[in-house]
Amino acid sequence: MFTTDYLASAQRTFDIEITALQALKNSLGAPFTEAVQRVLACRGRVVVTGIGKSGHIGRKIAATFASTGTPAFFMHAAEALHGDMGMITNDDLIIAISYSGTAQELITILGIAQRLETPFIAITGHPHSELARNATLHLDVHVEKEACPLNLAPTASTTATLVLGDALAVACLQAKGFTEQDFARSHPGGALGRRLLTYVRDVMRQDSDLPIVPLGTLIPDALTEMSAKGMGMTIVVDADNHPIGIFTDGDLRRIIAKEGNVRHLAVEAGMTRSPKHVAADDLAVKAAALMDNLRINQLLVLDDTGVVIGALHMHDLLAAKVI
Repeated sequence: MFTTDYLASAQRTFDIEITALQALKNSLGAPFTEAVQRVLACRGRVVVTGIGKSGHIGRKIAATFASTGTPAFFMHAAEALHGDMGMITNDDLIIAISYSGTAQELITILGIAQRLETPFIAITGHPHSELARNATLHLDVHVEKEACPLNLAPTASTTATLVLGDALAVACLQAKGFTEQDFARSHPGGALGRRLLTYVRDVMRQDSDLPIVPLGTLIPDALTEMSAKGMGMTIVVDADNHPIGIFTDGDLRRIIAKEGNVRHLAVEAGMTRSPKHVAADDLAVKAAALMDNLRINQLLVLDDTGVVIGALHMHDLLAAKVI
């Protein structure tokens, strides 16, 4: 059994792959610019294809394109030769990955693409390979050596290809003016999607779930409403349903400490006046930030006329995974 210094091995891998990326960065030029322009001009979809380790990298590149505003999908090179080529049109753009540039599946796909007049970008490490020479455009990801000590297993080369794919996707993203909101629409189930697509109206309590009492309500009756609705407060409104204040658990403690017996007192004797509020069309994350800044747990939701239409509790935002 060989004795290995694991940390030294890891550091060697890092060094080799960093060197490969630096060399790739320094070699970028007109072909990269043209590749970005072709992706931006594509009227159909970007179809990324490859086989083996290159296929795994291609799948990630396609996913990055798709999630950043460039319609794209991955087509396995072997499956392409058994029916999947039927998905390709001349409005599409093919990006084929083969470090050697000799993968027969991709060379066959190239021939079909040429007959369809579908643009074909080859990403290889060998600019004189058959794939590179016959593609519409070639992007060179040549590395001096792999991190594998046998210089066999794709390591530095796959890293370089992955980063080149990221660079293409990001350049297209920036050219399109892709925003956080656009990203959220592609990721509605993720944390960013929830933050940018969830509005106060989506999570607020309203109608029969809303704790609300009129001015003049005795504190014991207000407590009944608070207990029934489970928000730790009740809204106090005038005859036109405009909020005059809120009566919270904290307000109850303070007025008991001051008055002792509060059974005979109306709720306005201890309520917090001019309660904070947001609009139903505000982002829920804005409401969360306001609560955090003010160190409060509840917010009212008012319409354009100042009428109460809902309320938020910090727990509602936690349950919606906005925070």
